[in-house]
Amino acid sequence: MEKIDKIILGDNQFFGINHMSQQKAQQQAEKFYDINNIFKVYDNAINSGINGFMLNSNDRAKDICDHFKNNHNYDNLNWYPSIPYPHKYSNLIAEKGILPTINSVLFKNNTASGVIKMLTKGGSALLQNDPIKMMNLLIDVEMKMFKGLNVKVVFLQNIITDLMLGYGVKEVFVEYCNHIRKNYNATPGFISVNLPLLIKRFKEWEIEEVVICTSYNKIGYFMSPGRKEYEDIVQNINPKKYQIMAMSTLASGAIDASEAYDYINKQNIQSVVFGASSKKNIEHTVSLIDI
Repeated sequence: MEKIDKIILGDNQFFGINHMSQQKAQQQAEKFYDINNIFKVYDNAINSGINGFMLNSNDRAKDICDHFKNNHNYDNLNWYPSIPYPHKYSNLIAEKGILPTINSVLFKNNTASGVIKMLTKGGSALLQNDPIKMMNLLIDVEMKMFKGLNVKVVFLQNIITDLMLGYGVKEVFVEYCNHIRKNYNATPGFISVNLPLLIKRFKEWEIEEVVICTSYNKIGYFMSPGRKEYEDIVQNINPKKYQIMAMSTLASGAIDASEAYDYINKQNIQSVVFGASSKKNIEHTVSLIDI
């Protein structure tokens, strides 16, 4: 399994997502309404030595992807898509209804041949009542915007990962891994807030060589069932089988950065993904991470 970037910049800050402060989230959303402000943050991150970027497949992701695809100065960057973006679908359904949403998602910006291909795949999946084919179709729709970028890992969002984990649906995880490896030449990734259970099931199901992005911080924020269980699992993980990417390392601002990364640096973790919007905060965070 190819090693992932040690430090990755996430994108929550660009889209008004802050789990601790709605006011701060609103301020960030207003600031980054101008997409050029987003590109300035990316440039600051690159100048700070960051080469990997996680990007949710939200409504603005295509414009971001196009920007980097159209500028060959960025060809060496690594991308970590996170799919699907649940808010995009919930907002569309609330606005348009289910059938218009399906039409919008499947056929928007598609060529005639692309529409026929989608209809063939989708119709076959529906007629055969095949949820795996439908899942693969959705993956392909979500991944279309990333074509042409150097995609290193494709993450399944935790809302899907943890739901399927709770139901114990082995086939979904197996087929997701197969589809990502075969069609995108990338490593399968999973975002979860229950690392111990996920690792336990993956070992039972013989699912290996994947990346797991999970909440990991000193106070146990978003870590189920708790910090100790995480530490016990991570201490004995073989990174050739499971690479761990830590998110929520500052617990949405509840932990000082120096204290947070002093803890993280002592863990058996291969990567950290963090969100920051100022040059100062990006450079400071990079200076603190030593995993």
